[in-house]
Amino acid sequence: MNATPTPTPALARRIVAAIAGAVATGLLAWGAWMAFESVVSQPVTHVVYAGAVDRLAPAELEALAARVKATPTASLEEFRAAARRVPWVRDAAVRRVLPDGIEITFVAHTAFARWNDAQLVSRDGEVFAAPGGEDLPRLRGPDSTALQVVREYEQAVVALAPLGAPIAEFRLSPRGAWHATLASGLAISLGRGDWRPRAERFVASWPKLSPEARATGFADLRYSSGFAMKRAATLTLSPTKTLSTEKRGSER
Repeated sequence: MNATPTPTPALARRIVAAIAGAVATGLLAWGAWMAFESVVSQPVTHVVYAGAVDRLAPAELEALAARVKATPTASLEEFRAAARRVPWVRDAAVRRVLPDGIEITFVAHTAFARWNDAQLVSRDGEVFAAPGGEDLPRLRGPDSTALQVVREYEQAVVALAPLGAPIAEFRLSPRGAWHATLASGLAISLGRGDWRPRAERFVASWPKLSPEARATGFADLRYSSGFAMKRAATLTLSPTKTLSTEKRGSER
């Protein structure tokens, strides 16, 4: 039977050195981790803001800093979630600034118009809640149609510009019909589908209308080859039943 070979003194020294090195490395890593844990567990005493800070209300930023300092054991993701709840904030990035600070970088929304009754919408169709925006046009439509309404509104601004008044409200009905109300008070029923040819025909005829026709307050463009001017006072929930004061073309 063969005897187990005995390590040479040089080999034994190398084995002992390797084991000692591994133990030392492990102790250093454990010490570094414990030191890091000790540092990051320090209470947050400083909150630094970056990014679109000038777009946010100082009172909101002060309240956020107070919440962060009051919850020192929260994770960075929890701090980020709190930052994203600040009005006008689209997104936020959070990082630890050792030893006792947090830096929050904001990305803010840009409001394009008011949306329905209590929200705002960006040019990309993102709907969000934030104060302000009273001077913006109002867009209305069913849920999930914000981007479609924004795109159609942009085209309507160009198409109806010759009428001499900006669009104050642009709406898509639940049944898919488009409506515009100008700042002058003129309401325009554009109808369903591709409303552009009808709008072009109306805009071309507008200078030729009598002052009395222009003053009626409602233009119904849902006709095959023309439009109707109707008195706003006669409008009901069913525009097809209103009385016309001046018609051009035949109704479709």
